[in-house]
Amino acid sequence: MLKGKKIILGITGSIAAYKSCYIIRGLIKQGAEVQVVITPAGKEFITPITLSALTSKPVISEFFAQRDGTWNSHVDLGLWADAVLVAPATASTIGKMAQGIADNMLITTYLSAKAPVFVAPAMDLDMYAHPSTQRNLDILRSYGNHIIEPGTGFLASHLVGKGRMEEPEEIIRVLDEYFAQKGDLVGRKIMITAGPTYEKIDPVRFIGNYSSGKMGFALAEECASRGAEVILIAGPVQLKTHHSHIRRIDVEAAAEMMTAAIENFKDVDAAILCAAVADFTPIIKAEQKIKREKDDLSLCLQPTQDIAAHLGKIKTSAQTLVGFALETTNEYANAQSKLERKNFDFIVLNSLNDCGAGFQCDTNKISIIDKKERVDYPLKSKIEVASDIIDRLVQQLV
Repeated sequence: MLKGKKIILGITGSIAAYKSCYIIRGLIKQGAEVQVVITPAGKEFITPITLSALTSKPVISEFFAQRDGTWNSHVDLGLWADAVLVAPATASTIGKMAQGIADNMLITTYLSAKAPVFVAPAMDLDMYAHPSTQRNLDILRSYGNHIIEPGTGFLASHLVGKGRMEEPEEIIRVLDEYFAQKGDLVGRKIMITAGPTYEKIDPVRFIGNYSSGKMGFALAEECASRGAEVILIAGPVQLKTHHSHIRRIDVEAAAEMMTAAIENFKDVDAAILCAAVADFTPIIKAEQKIKREKDDLSLCLQPTQDIAAHLGKIKTSAQTLVGFALETTNEYANAQSKLERKNFDFIVLNSLNDCGAGFQCDTNKISIIDKKERVDYPLKSKIEVASDIIDRLVQQLV
């Protein structure tokens, strides 16, 4: 949700100013445009040259860039920005913001801003706990500013307590979630299945596959970043979720995924079935480890329950069902057949014959097929692929 957003980053005189570099990189990586406004004290902790190199923009600090009449307009800056982020924000700057003491470029820009303002305090624990600081923060909240609470930990003073600026990735997440409230999936509820399933043979062995869950998790993060409430039903993977709008349900076997999917499907607007569910499970699961006492071992397998087919039968006209097809031969014909048999609204096809696609990769190459057309996409990162798939889902939900 930060793509194309114009962000003013205010940097003040705190040792935490070094973290601003990571904030800048994270914002730009997500597609934002960043303009740094730094206080004179801030320049004692980090150089404008470093910040300018990261943003590809001149750093603004003074009212007048030169003595020939060239000046920096705080009014224009305030109108330009989609958001103002002051990180780190010292006790001094917080006090000036609360009382309107416009004695530097950052405070005048703040007073002129029409955009939402986010403040990430950074100071020693006693300064943060002082009644004047807390009162000033309450004043800023009353103005509608968003306070990103500092963390508790080891401080520059070598003391331990609350006052260290929140980590850059968390600050970026707060901004991302704010803009997601106005995203194209706000008010929607999406269920996503991801990862493999493990079908036990005995306590130490299972039938499984190479699915890493990366595609499903990328889809979950993309939906959440656009404002959706996401239910992520995940098989056994080593991945973590990041967005607070994702509710994760961990399962192991296909039967467990089936139960979780049925329980949650009735309440969602759409479901994306990205998991690589095992097609077969052992009829008998040994209670103890099977010993190698002879040269061969026969396993009797039975089909697992078909989650996609069941949801395709019970889905309502108001629900959208999206499937995945990983194929090795006759890719398009097999995907088209699966689309019709499972009653999907559209299906995402990827082939193991395409280099960089399929299990364990950070990239994927897909085609999106519905009952009318097929759209082919080039090889992209799975994060970019997730965006393409959700763009298509949004069109379906309109």
